[in-house]
Formats: sequence, C-alpha cells, structure tokens
Amino acid sequence: MPRSASPPGLLPYTDTKPQGAADFYFAINATFRFIHNRLGPGGWATYLRQMGEGYFEPVNAAWRSGGLMAVASYWQAFFAAEPGAEVEVFRDATTVTVEVRRCPAIAHLRSGDREIVPFFCEHCFHLGSARANAPGFAMRLEGGAGQCRQTFSSSSEVPPQDMSAIRKVEPLC
Repeated sequence: MPRSASPPGLLPYTDTKPQGAADFYFAINATFRFIHNRLGPGGWATYLRQMGEGYFEPVNAAWRSGGLMAVASYWQAFFAAEPGAEVEVFRDATTVTVEVRRCPAIAHLRSGDREIVPFFCEHCFHLGSARANAPGFAMRLEGGAGQCRQTFSSSSEVPPQDMSAIRKVEPLC
C-alpha cells in the first residue's frame, strides 16, 4: 500500500505521492477569476472564508486540540507537499510565522506565462484567517506576489489586517 506524503490528519486530504501537481495552480487561478467576476470581491472573500470554515474543519479541529504546535506542523506538511516551495516555519510561545520565500503557486503561474489575478494572494488571508479564527487564533499576512509572511497568533492583542499590506500581483511585462 502506498505511503501518504504527510502524517495522517495534518492535511485535510491524503495523497500517495510526495508532492502535488503544480498544474493545479492553473485551475486555482482560473477559479478565483471566475468566482470574483461572478460574485464580486465580497462574494469571493465569503466563498473562501466558508471554505476555510467548512472544508478545512479537520484542520481547524486539529488546531483547536493541538494549539500552535499543530499550526506549525500543518504548515510544514503543507509546504513539503507543494512543488517548488521555499518556506520556513517558526514557532514561539504565542506565534507561528510562515516565511514564504518562493511561493510555489506564483512561481508556477509565472513560469507558465499565466495572467495571475491581481488579488491572488488575498486568498491566503481569507482562508488562513477563517481557519485561525476557529480555534481562537488570529492570522495576519504581509507581502505577496511570490514572497510573504503569514503570522498565526494566540494573542488577543493583534490589530486588524491591513489589506494594503497584501501586495497585488502585477503582470509581468
């Protein structure tokens, strides 16, 4: 029987190969464009938040029971399965910081000469904050367009997300 690429329960799906297929990023980009065009920015954000609360409930439950250690373990497993990712995950007593030095999605979309939706990186905030809120954490994002910092905090003293801190993806000329 094939072995899963990550320990059971860390990701909301199982996979028998060590990394995912990068062409999935093409589908994500097109789906984001379709939903955003169809439902508008608010509808797109709501869709992502509902996915973060519903589809990712197994992750949310693991974060509720395992705390920040589970958050760090999830992100390590997640990015280990993402082809081309260059990411480090740091944890201290009150935060988990995910330093994305090379976003696998942005890199693959660019290498495929795809027109990336400018708001692409906002999906990490909408999904991430919905998942973080479930166990009572906060999530904030800075950067984007290929490099970012995502911070998951157990502190209740976290200021609201500044959406202008999430960089838009500019077209490559």
